[in-house]
Amino acid sequence: MPTTIEQGFETLRRRLEITGLQESVISTRQQGIRESVSATMMVLDSFLIGSYRRNTMIAPLQEADVDIVILLAEPHFQAGPIGVLDLVRNVLKRSFPTTRDISKDGQAVTIEFSDFHVDVVPAFPWEQGSILIPDSTRNKWIMTNPKKHIEIWSYANRIHGGMLIPLTKMLKCWNREKGMPLRSFHLETLTLNVLCNIPVLDFPSSIRYVFEKTLSNIPVFSQDPSGVSGNVGDYLDTIPKIGEAVISLQNARDIAIEAERFGNIGFISQAYDKWRILFGRYFPSYGLLS
Repeated sequence: MPTTIEQGFETLRRRLEITGLQESVISTRQQGIRESVSATMMVLDSFLIGSYRRNTMIAPLQEADVDIVILLAEPHFQAGPIGVLDLVRNVLKRSFPTTRDISKDGQAVTIEFSDFHVDVVPAFPWEQGSILIPDSTRNKWIMTNPKKHIEIWSYANRIHGGMLIPLTKMLKCWNREKGMPLRSFHLETLTLNVLCNIPVLDFPSSIRYVFEKTLSNIPVFSQDPSGVSGNVGDYLDTIPKIGEAVISLQNARDIAIEAERFGNIGFISQAYDKWRILFGRYFPSYGLLS
């Protein structure tokens, strides 16, 4: 039964992990998607990207998105950003006719399975390892380098002694519990940046520190860590949107300060209550297994 701060955060960390059985389901499902597209379109390569490959995906699986890049041959490029998404969507609809929904969603075709979603991202090879992906909202191509993202987060996690990834998952849990005031990749990037040269010594102080420092970084240009995609926070493009994000972070900071203070003076039960405000049911109740 968790009765210390360390045990509480270890329980939180464990509850946010994707299980081995779930990983097996993901592997089987994504392989079927790759094969169905390859059977109809000219595919050069395909690979997993996103939070799953950065190891920052959080449970439960039914609330997660698995991202697959399908690297297509040049002739498909002529269809344009919206057209290539339509081509991939039509292929997937024929291959998965009983799936409840397959639709275009910004930069991907989203397949809504009963247990989780898969975002299929058509792409084309570009220079220096980067790729071009479609943006159907603005009908343009976006350059990105998701493989570089994997390298960056893996290296940073090693520098932080393996604590950056679980810390990031905890912050993403807060973000999800509070209705996604920040996009996930933006939050991951902010966390990566504010902890540059700042060691993660424990979860309570590091979470409080990220909330504090992220507040001042919200209105600031957040460069894609790979250096190719520009501002990953450009969706916060109005004063009201920025204000809502700031308020969410201010509330989280204040609660984290109280929770950390209670823990430091030995009021562990009260600290648990505060952490549960941030992380919901994923943070345990004091002294209880559930």
